Amino acid sequence: MGLKTIWSNYRVLIVMGTGLALVHWGWYNIKSSPVFQPKRNELVPEPGIVTYVLDQEKQAKGK
Repeated sequence: MGLKTIWSNYRVLIVMGTGLALVHWGWYNIKSSPVFQPKRNELVPEPGIVTYVLDQEKQAKGK
């Protein structure tokens, strides 16, 4: 089984697998870049989370 046979039999798998791996690797690098990381003081919690935390604080004070 030579390289020519492997390439002709598994061409789609080789190309798609390599492409998928490179796309995921690139996306990981973009996500971990400090340019795209939000600053901690700019994070605004979602309204549902705020309500949940406020309810928990009210229950803790009531007990």
